[in-house]
Amino acid sequence: MDQHPRADEFIQLFTANESSLRAYVLSLVPRWTDAEEIVQQCSVVLWKKFGQFRPGTNFFAWACQVARLEVKDFRRRQKRDRVLFSDDFIESIADDALASQSELQSRLGALQHCVEKLTRDQRELLRLRYNDNGSIDSVATAVNRSVDAVYKSLSRIRQVLHQCINRTLAVGDF
Repeated sequence: MDQHPRADEFIQLFTANESSLRAYVLSLVPRWTDAEEIVQQCSVVLWKKFGQFRPGTNFFAWACQVARLEVKDFRRRQKRDRVLFSDDFIESIADDALASQSELQSRLGALQHCVEKLTRDQRELLRLRYNDNGSIDSVATAVNRSVDAVYKSLSRIRQVLHQCINRTLAVGDF
């Protein structure tokens, strides 16, 4: 079976933008399961229409336009559910969400840069707490420290990261 000539390009672009697209869709619908369904449908539409995508343009912006239409279509199909927001309101939120994506991506890049500057022990505390979704008690047990000490350490790390992110964004040094 022949592979689509631009399949690798699509996979690379979609994979690089999938989490941002999911966040965008989640900003437009209240339930995670609905957002997942919409993102799945959106991926199918994006693949089918990938021939219309012009290389060198902004894939994420194009995908958001498709997602916006998929959200509208989803809402039409869900008429049996109570509609909480008007289409105009959803359009306004969609515009705001798209506009904020650039800032969010910059902040995420700065956060990654700043986390790399932390000590190994500080990164390990963050990993145990946030990546492993651990409770403070389980983190304290894992690092053989008191719960109070872990709370204080995480608070200091968050403060350091906050300052580093703001400084990094101000100078664009990442």
